[in-house]
Amino acid sequence: MKEFKVGIIGFGTVGAGVADCLLNNADTIAKRTGVKPVLAKIADLDITTDRGVKVPASLLTTDARALIDEVDVVVELIGGTTVAKKMILSALEKGKPVVTANKALLAEYGRELFETAEKYNTEIYYEASVAGGIPIIKSLREGFVGNRISRIYGIMNGTCNYILTRMQREEIDFAPVLKDAQQLGYAEANPSLDIDGFDTAHKAAILSALAYGKWFGMDPIYVQGLRDVTLSDIKLADELGYKIKLLAIIKKENENVEIRVHPTMIPKKTQLAMIDEVFNGVMVTGDYVGDTLFYGRGAGRAATASAVVSDIVDVGLNLTHNCVRRIPSFREGAQFAEIVKMDDVNSRYYLRVQVVDQPGVLAKVAQLLSENRISISSLVQREGQSKNNVSLLIITHMTVEKNIKHAIEAINRLPEVRDTVKLIRIEDI
Repeated sequence: MKEFKVGIIGFGTVGAGVADCLLNNADTIAKRTGVKPVLAKIADLDITTDRGVKVPASLLTTDARALIDEVDVVVELIGGTTVAKKMILSALEKGKPVVTANKALLAEYGRELFETAEKYNTEIYYEASVAGGIPIIKSLREGFVGNRISRIYGIMNGTCNYILTRMQREEIDFAPVLKDAQQLGYAEANPSLDIDGFDTAHKAAILSALAYGKWFGMDPIYVQGLRDVTLSDIKLADELGYKIKLLAIIKKENENVEIRVHPTMIPKKTQLAMIDEVFNGVMVTGDYVGDTLFYGRGAGRAATASAVVSDIVDVGLNLTHNCVRRIPSFREGAQFAEIVKMDDVNSRYYLRVQVVDQPGVLAKVAQLLSENRISISSLVQREGQSKNNVSLLIITHMTVEKNIKHAIEAINRLPEVRDTVKLIRIEDI
């Protein structure tokens, strides 16, 4: 039986989960694959706190750089974009393959890291960086290698999905649900990375690079979070046949790529709309495979550890059979002209306009939409926030983002409008 040594840098929640899996399931992995991952070292600044995993004291160290020299595979699980980057670069420069779950680091510095791996004839594996235990990276890199990917839709943040699910099911506003999520451990004390959409955007950056062979980075990605989604929006969306999800949308449009993250209304009878609570879902469409949907736990110790260990085994097989870079983690391929600017995106839109209840107001709103070349698909009038107001609920046909922006600016200037126009984009999945 061939063995290879694994070193873990970072003994937090996920690191403890990976150590536990390797200690308990190494023999099972060996029987299935013919190679055995041996946990050789764990490095962390704190090696005394009980993590709930029985690890021999001889495996624990505070010297991460010495660990890199001792092992065959380096597993980076400390997070962040400073020390983690230094550790990964150090390992790659020594020709050591790296496994990481660090989505933020990859999203910000992916190009540099993958170029370094190629320079030193080694590799980076990162299944756990997107959607936890869902094997979406392996599927894009290997399973769909014969397909041109036309679109990816992703519900990829469990905190946001939990909040939206609770708001809809229990008719509770955003703030108290967020507080509950924090108390239950589903949301951080500072939840901005999740609820402002940046965690999902990190994952979208990684998936778009895999799908289209170009590292776009974070700068061109449009990001909008959940803070402005109200219970009224969720109720009205339901009446209109939709559910609101924080959705990553990745599309190839005429040789250019569209990447955006924002609250989105999707038809509530679709499978993607039925993914609730803390679960994640990723829909991938290829020209030969058609529509596929991946579902599972997107975070948590066990699910993330499962993905990390799968990468460890892949790297071990490559090393054992002397086929390093058999499938490169990422390779720069097609050169698309540019990311589609958000102003040039085509979409359907939901608008909620709070106006004075008097004759002629609807005609003014419709006229401004028409002047900006926006066609109305449906319009519903509801009682407003007071007896003198009404809400106009408008769903548009496909139109250009910049046109809808201009129309909203004009509508907001009408003296009869009592609140800023609310906009939510629609994807007819």
